[in-house]
Amino acid sequence: MAPVPSCPAEAIPLRETAVDLAEADDFIRLHHSEHPDLGPVEHRLAEVHAEIAATGTYRHTAAELVFGARVAWRNSARCIGRLYWRSLKVRDLRDLRDPKEVADECVEHLRLAGNGGRVRPVITVFAPDEPGRPGPRVVNEQLIRYAGYEGADGGVLGDRRNLELTGKALDLGWRPPRRRGPFDVLPLVVEREDAEPCLVEIPRDAVMEVPITHPELPWLAELGLRWHAVPAISNMRLRIGGVDYPAAPFNGWYMGTEIGARNFADADRYDLLPYLGRRMGLDTSTVRSLWKDRVLVELNRAVLHSFAEAGVTITDHHTESDRFLAHIEKEEAAGRTCPADWTWIVPPMSSGVTSVFHRYYDKRELLPNFFPGDTEGVCPVIH
Repeated sequence: MAPVPSCPAEAIPLRETAVDLAEADDFIRLHHSEHPDLGPVEHRLAEVHAEIAATGTYRHTAAELVFGARVAWRNSARCIGRLYWRSLKVRDLRDLRDPKEVADECVEHLRLAGNGGRVRPVITVFAPDEPGRPGPRVVNEQLIRYAGYEGADGGVLGDRRNLELTGKALDLGWRPPRRRGPFDVLPLVVEREDAEPCLVEIPRDAVMEVPITHPELPWLAELGLRWHAVPAISNMRLRIGGVDYPAAPFNGWYMGTEIGARNFADADRYDLLPYLGRRMGLDTSTVRSLWKDRVLVELNRAVLHSFAEAGVTITDHHTESDRFLAHIEKEEAAGRTCPADWTWIVPPMSSGVTSVFHRYYDKRELLPNFFPGDTEGVCPVIH
């Protein structure tokens, strides 16, 4: 699924200490326990200990990286779409740390993940942090973000959430379209602490977008609403066995409410509910008319309808709720704990009639996992 939280754009602190041996041991043992065909774990543990003693860190094998990235998704307490964690395609680009090369491969990530509309889960893992040698970092919260322009009157054209990122891009020399609009795709900004930041425009062929229409309200198509198809979170830190990968953009596919009940509806995003309520002829003078609820339903219908018409993968909150409970059953059958944050798992619309609403969840934090881009935070944010 997609995501959508924000994490502060802090500078990447240099790793000054060696990787924690206990965390590395736990991960290596977990990998071997879930893959008995790897044989006894002692030899690999000895290799890891020797490498950490010599360099302060260690390099995951290709198999360990794939396993660790998939388990990080499996452990993400805020993600409802984990049933398919085993299908995550892992792109191993750990030898890339140059900001321009990283940005270019982020563009390729979008092309691969979009897959002609049949969106597939992908993660691209770039160089890790090492003692005294920082890895690269993508500043954008998601690979595709729409600009937000503040007017002289305090109003905002576009996505209010991205005012700061838009300002940063402009400071770095980005030139927005001559005629600015509400859905101008921002360039990628990639940084490394010991290098100049890099700004790269995302080519149009890498940005798959869906025009929003409604099956019964033809005037909605005239508004020119649209949304991008690949929700690739890009400012999270992937942590596997004590090793931090500060640039590891990843995506699932959208759940309709993420667009219809949050991106378009939130007051600090596009704030469309009041306008649409008036266009629908509803009584917006009192909340007791439930005009917001009625608009929200139609807006979410429009999103699901539009993605289906465009042949682009999306899911609805009822289906995904049932799938998540199926995922919990599978994890419990495998003898594993399935952490979940109720406040994130329960959808932002019609919550009480979804299957995930009526139960409690284990909120413990497991590793590997995804964390905010600054290493001080400990709360994983993935959806």
